Amino acid sequence: MKNRDINKMFEQDRPVHDWYRFVLSFPPHLVRSYIERFGLSQRHRVLDPFCGTGTTIVECKKLGIPSAGIEANPFAHFAGQVKIDWSVEPEEFVRHSEWIAERTLEQLKADGIEDDPLVIAMNGHGDREYSNLRTLDREQMQLLLDNSISPLPLHKTLVLLDNLKQHSDSRFLKHQQLALAKAVAFSISNLHFGPEVGVGPAKADAPVVITWLHEIYKMARDLRHLRDLDRTEAIIHHADARNMLDVLAPCSIDAVITSPPYPNEKDYTRTTRLESVILGFIQNRAALRALKQQLLRSNTRNVYKTDDDDKWISSYPRIQHLAEVIESRRIELGKTSGFERMYARVTRLYFGGMAKHLADLRLILRPGAYLAYVVGDQASYFQVMIRTGTLLADIAESLGYEVVSIDLFRTRIATATKEQLREEVVILRWPGTVDLF
Repeated sequence: MKNRDINKMFEQDRPVHDWYRFVLSFPPHLVRSYIERFGLSQRHRVLDPFCGTGTTIVECKKLGIPSAGIEANPFAHFAGQVKIDWSVEPEEFVRHSEWIAERTLEQLKADGIEDDPLVIAMNGHGDREYSNLRTLDREQMQLLLDNSISPLPLHKTLVLLDNLKQHSDSRFLKHQQLALAKAVAFSISNLHFGPEVGVGPAKADAPVVITWLHEIYKMARDLRHLRDLDRTEAIIHHADARNMLDVLAPCSIDAVITSPPYPNEKDYTRTTRLESVILGFIQNRAALRALKQQLLRSNTRNVYKTDDDDKWISSYPRIQHLAEVIESRRIELGKTSGFERMYARVTRLYFGGMAKHLADLRLILRPGAYLAYVVGDQASYFQVMIRTGTLLADIAESLGYEVVSIDLFRTRIATATKEQLREEVVILRWPGTVDLF
């Protein structure tokens, strides 16, 4: 295995700084566009309250602008924190990773398991019978999508992960784990990503170690360019965006650039479920439930009997009417499943959660702060159109924000209706002069 040759190949590319991104996350150029439009500089502090794996925070740090993020998903929080840690010395990082790789390959070979991508492609060892393959425990496996990863690639992944832990260097471990998470999700597993994560054709075998090293070399390449920029304040809090007052100081934020979940049937925890389980962020159903309870109620899979965010929009006639239309359509169509019965409720809970978020945010913003919320139209609930941007702007205006504009970001076509759906950026300004109570 000629690791250095692979390293040189990646050196020829330009830095991409995307060690891990959600598939549908908003692009870095959009963040930069609003940083410029809002006139933000090193004197300001930016917040992304739904920061995912940290696109906004990374872009701010590259520009020397202090920033803070909030993320409830523990794996996404982990990925974001790693992405803004540029203190790693790249050459030592690569050397240690290559040493781990060699140990892992030797261990696999001693067990009669091949991991060379050319040999796998030519000989197809995945159909061989192996005994004593390592796997996850039963409760962990039940958390995964069926057939999301085949037994042999999973075994090799767990062997590599074991070596990372047994021979860990605290300077590198988190970066190495994130590289493995990305390799597993996008190359080693059977997953495919679109509007929703799904399972594609099963790979009986897949190269694990070299795929992981590819990600290591990408990281090292970026770190060579980023280490000198590691002085800017950047932090990502593991918290609920509806309870920001727990982690952010009053009057501490000059601008918000974010993309919250949209109201639809996309279970956002499924997007990172495999990596979350393999790395130990979610180990059982109780942990998964606890995670979902910290998330904005954007789909019926994370709605609970005790939820009461809908009280925040009880006096908003447009949202109440929308929920009533969805419920009437359900009755008209004779839909009676438990999930379908919750469509109207999750609509109220989603906009209620956003109203609570915007209400609390007023205490954290400095007067004159600008906000950009990337949101999208939805028609997931019996094809009833939800104009998310317009409704969010209405809520914000009622809370004392100025609605500056609603900018078109891009359009897409609804799968069921073929109707055009808008993704928009709702631009708000907080004047800082409204009586909050």
